[in-house]
Amino acid sequence: MGVVVEVNRQYTLDLEAAPERVPQIRRIVAAHLRYWKLECLIQPVSLGVCELLTNVFRHAEGDKRCTLELRWTGRRLTAAVLDRDPRLPVLGGGEPLEARGRGLAMVASLSDSWGTHPTADGKVVWFTVRAEAPDAQGLVRRRPPRALPVAKRPPVAVAPLAPLEPARVSG
Repeated sequence: MGVVVEVNRQYTLDLEAAPERVPQIRRIVAAHLRYWKLECLIQPVSLGVCELLTNVFRHAEGDKRCTLELRWTGRRLTAAVLDRDPRLPVLGGGEPLEARGRGLAMVASLSDSWGTHPTADGKVVWFTVRAEAPDAQGLVRRRPPRALPVAKRPPVAVAPLAPLEPARVSG
C-alpha cells in the first residue's frame, strides 16, 4: 500500500439549483477533480452531486439557492450540498416505489458513506468517497462495502433458461 499524504483542498460554489445547470455543474466538478488528480472519482462524485442538486430543485420549498462544497483530504473526498429548506430528506421519501426518484438511494450506492443534518438556516446533505494511492501511478477508487453480506441477502427470482437448440453448420 502506498503512502498517502494528507492534503486539505476545498472548493465551494454558490448556485441556484435548476435542471439546466446540472450539465455545467457536472463539468465544473469534473474539472476540479482532474485538477486535484482525482480522475478515478469523477464519475461517482459528479453523479452524486447532480443527484443532490436535483433533489434541491425538486424538493426544497421556496428558495432554490444552495452551496456545493468539495473537500479532499488525501484519502477521502466529501461532497456536500447545503440548502435553505430545513426538512431533512428520507431515503425513499415515503413515496411508492414507482414515484421515487433515484436520489438518495443512488447517492448511497455510489458512496462509502452519506448523511444529512440540520444547519442554522436549512440543512446539509453529504457523501464521501475513498481513494488510495498505491504507488506513483495515481489513485485507485475503493469500492464501498456491501450493505448486507451475500448470505443475508434475499433470494433473487431467476426465470429458467430455455433449452438451446443444436447449432447447425452449413458447408
